[in-house]
Amino acid sequence: MKLTFLGTGTSQGVPVIGCKCEVCTSKDSRDNRLRTSAMIEVDGKRFIIDAGPDFRYQMLRAGVSKIDAILLTHEHKDHTGGIDDVRAFNFVDYPIIHAIHIYSNASTIEAIHRDFHYAFATDKYRGVPEIKTHTISEEDSFIVDGIEIIPVVGQHSERFRSVGYRIGKLAYLTDMNHIAEEEISKLDGVEVLVINALRWEPHSSHFSVDEAVDIIKRVAPKKAYLTHMSHRMGLHSELEHRLPKSVIAAYDGLEVEIL
Repeated sequence: MKLTFLGTGTSQGVPVIGCKCEVCTSKDSRDNRLRTSAMIEVDGKRFIIDAGPDFRYQMLRAGVSKIDAILLTHEHKDHTGGIDDVRAFNFVDYPIIHAIHIYSNASTIEAIHRDFHYAFATDKYRGVPEIKTHTISEEDSFIVDGIEIIPVVGQHSERFRSVGYRIGKLAYLTDMNHIAEEEISKLDGVEVLVINALRWEPHSSHFSVDEAVDIIKRVAPKKAYLTHMSHRMGLHSELEHRLPKSVIAAYDGLEVEIL
């Protein structure tokens, strides 16, 4: 299995428009963060987690010409705004049309049908994205092309839930600021854990670094990676000196092999 970080930034990305801080003006490419997304390749299948506004560029940058499914964590636009661009994958073998399968919980699938209503119209106009949506149960695992995927649910805030995903020894959690004990138990045996850490200070809808590290300690993976990081995290070159040795600040383009 291989994990590729397609984006590791917040809803605004890094650099933030108009910001002149040392992170946003850094020449270190690791400080340039597109909106959070990841690619998982396992048993010949390729899954994308989240398709935000940077989806098109992320696919081009990673050289992706085929995907088997998209797993959405929640409905916010920094995680769904690029879905129209799946059209390219629909028609890559034209006249054969490959529908893109999207999986998420009921509220997120409802938002996709609302926001991209033209893709689900009875009388579609030419060239709209071909999408098949699948509503998952937050309590039960599901199978995509023979691969078992386990939902791991957390609170993004009082108003929103976010669905993380476990595939084998890997678990990917983003946009959470609380996770219940029964959900943490789903992470037993995980060897690689990806978790959001927005900044050092507490936040109402995302884990801080300390809160993320607390979850990491309880899960005890072999390796842990932080994602969904804002410019307030500081320079990437300094993060390795501030984080525990077992915790790594991810960056766009980082690839992780999971045996």
